[in-house]
Amino acid sequence: MSRARDHMQRMMDQINDGGQVDWVRKTTFTPQADGSFVRRITLKDGTVEREETIPPERCMVLAARIKTGLSQTQFADLLGISVRTLHDWEQGRRTPSGAARTLIKLATKNPGVLRDLALT
Repeated sequence: MSRARDHMQRMMDQINDGGQVDWVRKTTFTPQADGSFVRRITLKDGTVEREETIPPERCMVLAARIKTGLSQTQFADLLGISVRTLHDWEQGRRTPSGAARTLIKLATKNPGVLRDLALT
């Protein structure tokens, strides 16, 4: 059985047993000195499922969102874009332009400003 199916089966077993469903995977992003990020996906048992380095040019949006402390949904709402567009930006498939790029630069330099806007 694949890892994904195995985790899904364990989750379904917990639900059927009336227990709470705990997280199965956790993704963390660690900023590096060169502007890149290390993305690590860790399973509940501590096993690292995947680790990759995201180069600085690809993670401008990700860095801004992480610094604000907002979820993808909150950040996308604040920028007036869909979560799908944000995913495309964070994964390097598309790049923001115009006003969005300016807001992202602002979020990178002063994350509190956007965080305050999101909370009002």
